[in-house]
Amino acid sequence: MDREPVSSSNVESVGYDEDSQTLEVEFKNGALYQYFDVPQVLYHGLMAADSTGSYLAENIKGVYRYSRV
Repeated sequence: MDREPVSSSNVESVGYDEDSQTLEVEFKNGALYQYFDVPQVLYHGLMAADSTGSYLAENIKGVYRYSRV
């Protein structure tokens, strides 16, 4: 999955696969996570957010199933 770099103190890059609704997040510490069944509107919100980390924490973490890759 292709990821785009983001301006964040904690997140390095973000990718999204529309077909599977999988959000992929690479953190600055090298950890890579996939979040499943994430609606595309949340991906767009994440990419447009003033704070990527805050948006991720408020809207995705703890809400959607995930797996460390």
